[in-house]
Order: sequence, then C-alpha cells, then structure tokens
Amino acid sequence: MLTGFLGSGKSTLLSRLVADPRFAATAIIVNEWGDAPIDHALLLEAKGDIVVLAGGCICCRVAGDVVRTLRELHFRRAEGSIANFERVVIETTGLADPAPLLATLVEMPVVAARYALSGVVATVDACHGAATLDRHPEAVRQVAMADRLVVTKTDLAAPDAVAALEERLAGINPGAPRYRAARGAIDAATLLDAGLYRGTVARPDATGWLNAGAYRRMGAPRPRHDPAIAAFTWNLAEPRAWDDVETALETLLDLLGNRILRLKGLVSIEGEPGPRAVHAVRHTLYPSVRLAAWPDGDRSTRIVVIGQDLEEAAAARIFDSFLAQPPPGPTPWPTPRPRT
Repeated sequence: MLTGFLGSGKSTLLSRLVADPRFAATAIIVNEWGDAPIDHALLLEAKGDIVVLAGGCICCRVAGDVVRTLRELHFRRAEGSIANFERVVIETTGLADPAPLLATLVEMPVVAARYALSGVVATVDACHGAATLDRHPEAVRQVAMADRLVVTKTDLAAPDAVAALEERLAGINPGAPRYRAARGAIDAATLLDAGLYRGTVARPDATGWLNAGAYRRMGAPRPRHDPAIAAFTWNLAEPRAWDDVETALETLLDLLGNRILRLKGLVSIEGEPGPRAVHAVRHTLYPSVRLAAWPDGDRSTRIVVIGQDLEEAAAARIFDSFLAQPPPGPTPWPTPRPRT
C-alpha cells in the first residue's frame, strides 16, 4: 500500500517506478484517472477500467471499491485476459486513513485468500510535511503505520528542514527506515521489499520487518513530538502456548483495538522451532505465519504496538495477565505431617 498526504509525491514516485523492469509484474490500483500517476505516453491499451503500461505492468482505477477491484484483477489474471502480475500496489487518496482499508483487506475472504499484505509505504513532503503533520491527524496516522517512509522533494527543501522533519518522523515511527527521494527517484526494491511477505523465492526478512530494537520498551518516556502516538515493544523471554498468545492478542484488540493503529510481533511458541509472526490492524488480527527458524539469536517474544491515545499500562496489564506469569503446572501433593 502506498499512502501519503495530498501533494506528498505519491504520483511522481509511481510514475518513476513503472519504468523500472523490476516493477513490470505489478498491478497498480489508483482512485480516478484524473489522479492517475501514469504518464499518458506510457498507456498502450485500454480494457475498460484497466490499461496496459509500456513497462509491462497494468493499471486500473477503483471500480466501486478496492475489494471488488482486487477480485476482478484476480479473475482476469486467471482467465488470461490481462497480463500476469505478481504484486499489487494500492495508491490511497491523500486524505485516507490506511487502517480501515488494511482491516477490510484481511477481513474479506475473497481478498485474504488470494493476497497477502507485503507492506505500507508512506510519502512525506519535505517542504510542507511538518505543517501537514501539525494540522492533519490522518497524516500522522499514515506515518505511524508505515513500514517505509519516503521523504520527497528533498531537492526543494532546506537541509535543516529535511533533518528536522526526519527527526520528527523517527519520533512517530522509529521502526520504519527513512529514504529521501528527489523527483520520485528511488530504488524500486526499497519499496517492493517493505514487509514480511516477499513471494515464494526470497526468504522473509522477519527482523527487518519487525525492527523491534528501534522501539522503546513499554513504560519508557515518550518522544516530545506527537505525544498522542505511542510506539513501544512488549517482551517476554519464555515461550508460551499459542492458545494463550492468541487469547491475549484477541483480548487486547477487543478492548483497545480502536486505539491501536498497528501491531506486529515475533512470538515464541512452546514446541515450535521457529517464531510465529503476528500482525494486527485496529480490531483485526491477521492469521499468524510460522517461520522455519528464528532470524537472529534472540528467541524471545517481541511485540510492537503502535497506538493513538493508547494507555500503555492497560495494554501491559492484558499481556501480563495472559502471558507474563509462568504457565500453571500440576498441583503438588501436600507434604504429609510427621507423626507424633
């Protein structure tokens, strides 16, 4: 998913990416042709709401809603009426909050059975990004939920302003790598490898996807910028039963999901050699993914929570009540009293 506030450079970024050969097997969903990022010189053939691009990828506008468009793309791909594609890029509107759309994509079986979320990329305008974050809460949420942050128009902004903006972005979302792009120039792989899912060939980068070390531990002081955004990790050294972990996550989302923008984690499960990757948006918990092995030497549970107006103590109590205490063992027999 490609998100970012109005005028932040999403269209320019996509226009450059479609010329990259690594981007060829890609379907692009845009909102309206008037907002389409594709230069008219690249359009080769129109098929209703879908056009084929010179680089080999295809582009379509939202026909009613994103879910319907994804379904149509899948069936047209299966019947061979459009070119085969390996990934989809959804460009949101500038005023969109990514959370409801992400939740919808996993809640709808017709989409969840055929697509997996790879990552969220957010663009931020170097010239006006700070003022946009001050005035528009949805822009803050776009930054907070991203797996990659691209600071655009860096050639037009003063170096001090770019540095100050990047410092603020790090306070909102410390786990997302930040990149600079002038006139949309950026390596396509930087954006395509934004998440845990990388197709059937490349191994998942669980450590880079989570980047738990970049976040502060639960209870540590919050950054002074954007204090409404909470981004922290909850850790546990010992493995736990999956049922207990799932219950804890579901309880957290049921009670506090309206304040949770995104949750990601690697969880240590009893009897499993590798971790389970867990992921949630708002009230929606994605199906867990079993990884064959731990990506590093650390076999502890690490759960990253990004929330807005979230009481960390409340989240901690839920995790602690289900997971922090050691699992109950068999009840010991009472020690018999010595006879007198």
